[in-house]
Amino acid sequence: MNDDQTPLAFPAPGERLAPHHKSADTLALLSRRRSTVALAMSEPGPTPEQVDALIAIASRVPDHGKLAPWRFIVFQGEARTRFGQVLAKVFSAKTPDATQEQVAFEAGRFERAPLVIAVVSSVTENHKIPDWEQVLSAGAACQNLLIAASAMGFGAQWLTEWYAFDRDVKSAMGLGSGERIAGYLYVGSASDHPVERVRPTARVDHW
Repeated sequence: MNDDQTPLAFPAPGERLAPHHKSADTLALLSRRRSTVALAMSEPGPTPEQVDALIAIASRVPDHGKLAPWRFIVFQGEARTRFGQVLAKVFSAKTPDATQEQVAFEAGRFERAPLVIAVVSSVTENHKIPDWEQVLSAGAACQNLLIAASAMGFGAQWLTEWYAFDRDVKSAMGLGSGERIAGYLYVGSASDHPVERVRPTARVDHW
């Protein structure tokens, strides 16, 4: 579903698709896209139908070898609180001098937004498709999620932070061999207007 609740028309396998989709609105979105910080998000978040659409759009990325080298873990409602308890436990064990306020902050990380989607880079190891290409495909899925969330009328932010790299957290999430967190995508209604930052000048060479 999009922001006006019109079902999205995903193509069926074998359907012929247009080679391009000329759209001034899409170009405007891309040229003005800006992340909304998770702390500036609030309810409402995406509906179940919108979450399904976000994930379907995230999956429409270049995927050499058709390996689908990514998967998604969705956190909404009480699941955010339960996962926060995992973060607090791991953080406390590894930071014994942490204050109660610091532990509480870790416990509340996923409650900064009504929806968090973990994008897992799920590499098929020892395959002819290089690991690097598979990892890039997962990164593209993260970017598709950002763009789709914005087009639906939500703020979104792509974060990793320490718990994307911690072995114990990844174990609690059920990540296996060849799997890493490509990013946590925070999605919700924006309670503030982000300010444009200074952008780096693109480094371009012409061969």
